Amino acid sequence: MTALITLTGVNKYYADYHALRDINLTINAGEFFSLLGPSGCGKTTLLRTIAGFEQVTDGVVMIGGADMAAVPANLRPTNMVFQSYAIFPHLSVAENVAFGLRKSKDIDKQTKAEMVEEALTMVGLAGYGKRAAHALSGGQRQRVALARALILKPKVLLLDEPLSALDKKMREQMQVELIRLQRQVGITFILVTHDQEEALVMSDRIAVMFEGEIGQLADPETLYRRPNSRRVASFIGKMNFLEAEVNAVSDVIAIDVEGLGPLQVSLEQAPEPVKQGPAVVGIRPETLGILFEGETTDRKLIDGVVDEVVYYGDMTYYDIRIKGISQAINIAMKNLIGRPVLEVGEAAQVIWDERALVVLN
Repeated sequence: MTALITLTGVNKYYADYHALRDINLTINAGEFFSLLGPSGCGKTTLLRTIAGFEQVTDGVVMIGGADMAAVPANLRPTNMVFQSYAIFPHLSVAENVAFGLRKSKDIDKQTKAEMVEEALTMVGLAGYGKRAAHALSGGQRQRVALARALILKPKVLLLDEPLSALDKKMREQMQVELIRLQRQVGITFILVTHDQEEALVMSDRIAVMFEGEIGQLADPETLYRRPNSRRVASFIGKMNFLEAEVNAVSDVIAIDVEGLGPLQVSLEQAPEPVKQGPAVVGIRPETLGILFEGETTDRKLIDGVVDEVVYYGDMTYYDIRIKGISQAINIAMKNLIGRPVLEVGEAAQVIWDERALVVLN
């Protein structure tokens, strides 16, 4: 892949507040890239730095091989879709989309109209040009904002939590639309979000940020299956954490895990190098299971008692108390036909496999 955006040693201060801390990052041409993290972690500041709305305190921002230090936001090959959409209610849909072309005096009226219709078609709003902007739904306003950004054919489209104001069903629909749109236009998308599921669904790669730093940068599957720290593991989905002791590290890791006993796991199950001594082991709820009556398994079993039940329709989440484990472990079970939902206090046989463990220092 060809690098389109390169950030080297980027720092940003607001007086004494260190908002971005030594950011080194490369984003490829045609990539759907996400900046993910809790509120205040610096992800929007980083996006605005790429856009040129914020100037770096030190470091270098390169786009397309050019240093952006002296390039103002309006001259950068980027365009931004804001969380609020910034749609002008007194203008029509077509007038909103064409707003970015208002300074392009060399484009005639007919060409502008064709460009507007092309942009609207791209976002699934063909024929909506004459409609009043104030009469649109939230999802339609979001698409108009996208069309207005795309009409300028930027190299990079910057998306600052564009789906956060939508309801769950519309948000999921627009996630699919954005993936389709990005593949169709082939330009680089950079999304800022605090929604882990949204980032996992939409991204080629994700940078997880905490306190102005990148905690881990990886593709969605690696982030989910092999988080490199307890902090990343806690933020991406649900994770059970078990205290452990690493006894030896050779071609395998010999480890004693609370409630599970002495085990040997592969080096690949430790995203970062581990040393002898105390450690933490993570295991996702869906990699555990419960053995129901009439079912069989070739995996390991351990006895427990149901401590809590949360029913979601398609899934049931159980908190199970297991001897030797200080906290109840969370297990996600698919609600299959004929499979009962256990009640609090019932005995349960927990299915587990050491291959699902992630070893964290």
